[in-house]
Amino acid sequence: MGDVLFLAHRVPYPPDRGDKIRSFHLLKHIARHARVHLVAFADDEADCGHHGALAPFTATRTIVRRRIGKGRAMLAALASGKPASLTAFASRAASEAIASILAGHDIETIFVFSGQMAQYLPEDFAGRIVMDFVDMDSAKFAAYADDAHGPMRWLLRREARLLGTFERDVAARADASLFVSAAEAALFRASGAGGNILAVENGIDTAHFDPAAAFKPVEETGPLIVFTGQMDYRPNVDAVDRFARRILPLVHESIPQARFAIVGRKPDPRVRSLAALPGVLVIGEVPDVRGWLAATAVAVAPLGLARGIQNKVLEAMAMARPVVASPAAAEGIDHAGTIRVADGTPAFAAAVIELIRDPVDAAALGRRARAQTIERYGWDARLAALDPLLGFSDRPTTRSAA
Repeated sequence: MGDVLFLAHRVPYPPDRGDKIRSFHLLKHIARHARVHLVAFADDEADCGHHGALAPFTATRTIVRRRIGKGRAMLAALASGKPASLTAFASRAASEAIASILAGHDIETIFVFSGQMAQYLPEDFAGRIVMDFVDMDSAKFAAYADDAHGPMRWLLRREARLLGTFERDVAARADASLFVSAAEAALFRASGAGGNILAVENGIDTAHFDPAAAFKPVEETGPLIVFTGQMDYRPNVDAVDRFARRILPLVHESIPQARFAIVGRKPDPRVRSLAALPGVLVIGEVPDVRGWLAATAVAVAPLGLARGIQNKVLEAMAMARPVVASPAAAEGIDHAGTIRVADGTPAFAAAVIELIRDPVDAAALGRRARAQTIERYGWDARLAALDPLLGFSDRPTTRSAA
């Protein structure tokens, strides 16, 4: 049985943000069946220190510190005619590590996590290629371009066009191209992409995200509204800015004591500035988000732009909390009777107010949400579809670590 080379644009540990949660569980699942060789990029020095945590799931680990900033990546992109998404992850060290692994091990499958890493696929590789795009990044940049002006609009449209061509070329070569939701897969097909395009949805660790689990409670008074996420990620920044400036004032007209807590690492300057608004708490990074979710009267996901299934929504659902989400944030989630979906500022505010005023209904909604995550969104159930794609269906489980 051949080995698997797993390429990731971020170290898949700790599983504490959307992309790392998905990549970690993918890595863990694959490691049950095959020896895995990991090559991943580190965003900072802390990411470089996870060799030990990844050892149970990997035979070898190569972590490359990424040092190319946005400006340098864009200059390289303009000079080379490539998308900046690729030049930002160009690395001789990563190329050499991949070549060494391919030369020294019997690699049967290359599993590529995120489109940026597909540039490292060797032209002469004859084995199986599974490409997890997660989201259609070219569509994201096209949406950004629609809201931009002047030179930035041109740059974003360029990125969307070049990245779209690259994505379609990769899909034509891959044995399977994965997306996080059926809607995202359909969008990719509609772009003209061919090949075996499939949806493999995100899951949730319902034993960890359990209101009965042991975690440190958060002591907050008054009705608390919580948003969780990576707070230097533009869709999240736009979402909390919209909620704090437009939706929360409408909530305050009916429930003046309500407070909005923004929980997540690396708050952008726009996010930090929101702390000056009445009733807004910018919490930043926390060691365990479960305490904040358990304390919330309503978890909110007012995203205008969202790609695929939102972990923040699944986590709140698993914690049996009532959720109000925008249509974009609810996309791909089987949410009938388990979350409230509200489109537009007045409707979103009204849904939040209704749940805060009716805690009995809110609690019932939360219980149904948790039951739904247990039944449908466990990681084992979600990732079982990978096994035939990777040739694991008839294989015994093996230890992957050397």
